[in-house]
Amino acid sequence: MTKTAVVTLGLEVFLRERLDLVAGKRAALLACPSSIDSQLRSSLERLRAEPAVNLVALFGPEHGLRGDAQAGSPVQNARDSLTSLPVHSLYGTTHKPSPEMLRGIDVILIDLPDGGVRFYTYLATALNVLRAAADAGIEVVLLDRPAPLGGARVEGPLLRRAWRSFVGPFELPVRYGMTMGEVAQLVNAAEIGCALTIVPMRGWRRDMSYADTGLPFVPSSPNLPTLEAMLLYPGACLVEGTNLSEARGTTKPFEYFGAPWINAETLAVALNGLGLAGLRFRPVYFVPTFSKHQGELCAGVQIYMLDREACQPVAAMLQVLAAIKMRYADDFAWRESWQAAAPPPIDLLYGSDDLRLAIDAGRPVDELIAGWADDLRAFEALWAQHLLY
Repeated sequence: MTKTAVVTLGLEVFLRERLDLVAGKRAALLACPSSIDSQLRSSLERLRAEPAVNLVALFGPEHGLRGDAQAGSPVQNARDSLTSLPVHSLYGTTHKPSPEMLRGIDVILIDLPDGGVRFYTYLATALNVLRAAADAGIEVVLLDRPAPLGGARVEGPLLRRAWRSFVGPFELPVRYGMTMGEVAQLVNAAEIGCALTIVPMRGWRRDMSYADTGLPFVPSSPNLPTLEAMLLYPGACLVEGTNLSEARGTTKPFEYFGAPWINAETLAVALNGLGLAGLRFRPVYFVPTFSKHQGELCAGVQIYMLDREACQPVAAMLQVLAAIKMRYADDFAWRESWQAAAPPPIDLLYGSDDLRLAIDAGRPVDELIAGWADDLRAFEALWAQHLLY
């Protein structure tokens, strides 16, 4: 099945050593299909089989508890067909547990994988649970999991508070180099103040790639089906803020991008000419089955990460978008706002309007990248106070 895991998940540590955290309490679980143990058993299955855990309710993030919803699709409250427990959706009419949802619950267990980037919605969902728990006086126990991008590097601009949103819930860099438990601890200490306990992993090191853990990989998003896509995602997600297709509805989302008006061969040559560290581009053609340019033949490139250590995906994508804007000025556009009066999606993803304004004005994005340095140094000082490993 898989090679022997060298990392013991927070879920497994909890079940072996920390059942005292839920003794005599009515518990709820926030989880998704990739909330599994080292043998591919779901955390829901494991917790239901443990007599000491009195599970009374479930919460589901984007894509749903069972992973049966596409990105951006609202998920309805329901009753779980396998356990008969109520499932409260945190990606439907509300993104934060309501007082009614929390009635009859003493402690919430969070067992969510993270994307390692601030616009991955599972982070916002977990933080919203902490905020609701603080309001209601409910305890939270977070079962920690590996940072999928490793825990040794941070990258990108810090979000500015005015651009907080569900894809930017706190002033973090795009890539924050922390586990879900560490970032939850940081934000909780900074502004939430709920009764939070982190159950840490055993054996995880900050320099580990996910492959180094020996744990099976189960995608937490249908549009990030591979570890390669996840490694590119800190930069490739910025394509969502444009009229380029990020190849949703293909077999290679976030590894391909393009549009009907692009010349694949000349774009690949131009992007390879940028000399972006650790990356290479090849021309591709694809037809998205949904989302942007659905049913249209798109030309573009596939991104290959040849050197994970050398690559800086956020900085690289700034260079890519600037090059495409310059080459296809009459066709390239920023995506319109998702909601009336909301900032453009690219601003929410980037964390401010700096990127959009710089590219529209033809200013070198190198200036933006150089400007991250002071903010990242300040963040790393805060970051170091909340590391568990």
